[in-house]
Amino acid sequence: MAESGESNKNKLKLYSYWRSSCSQRVRIALNLKGLEYEYIPVNLLKGEHFSPDFLKLNPLGYVPALVDGEIVISDSFAILMYLEEKYPQHPLLPSDLQKKALNYQAANVVCSSIQPLQNLAVLKYIKEKVGPDEVIPWVQSHINKGFAALEKLLKDSAGKYATGNEVSMADLFIEPQIHGAIKRFNVDMSQFPLLSRLHVAYSELPAFQNAMPENQPDASPSSVT
Repeated sequence: MAESGESNKNKLKLYSYWRSSCSQRVRIALNLKGLEYEYIPVNLLKGEHFSPDFLKLNPLGYVPALVDGEIVISDSFAILMYLEEKYPQHPLLPSDLQKKALNYQAANVVCSSIQPLQNLAVLKYIKEKVGPDEVIPWVQSHINKGFAALEKLLKDSAGKYATGNEVSMADLFIEPQIHGAIKRFNVDMSQFPLLSRLHVAYSELPAFQNAMPENQPDASPSSVT
């Protein structure tokens, strides 16, 4: 993706980790909006997110972080809202107020009630303080609870995608979480028919597939949590 000269200087820069679902949300958005960006890997397993240089971008030490010229944004939700306002092509939010609110709710189920409970710091704590055998059950219990809520929340609004027949912000949060649930945490998706159907629909979209963890330049399938 890298280019030399002035064009590279002005290009969006995304600090990302291949397996981060939060980073994956942003990668999907950038793809949907047709925005070129420089991918800058941050290896969480090596602690690169706690380096002084990265902490200048995000004092919490989380990926992703987006640099757009002089503007630096961290936190995937904030990044997506920024992209939505500055780059209106392929809107991520519907104009209908009720559907827009539904997108916010679905996104928050993932980013507030599921994903934070399975990040590396939490899993490390569970492994050390409770026991290694409790890590997967811990994650599965919170994913199952969140997915059950999403099934109920979206049952009357889902079309081809989460809130209708157009891809919207909710989809950007849902698909990375489903992918991680299947690939990393062995969640039984048969109990979530609506989400399973959405997962198939996302598999047909290049913007989603190109953002998949295994398709990133820093992907290392042999890595473990």
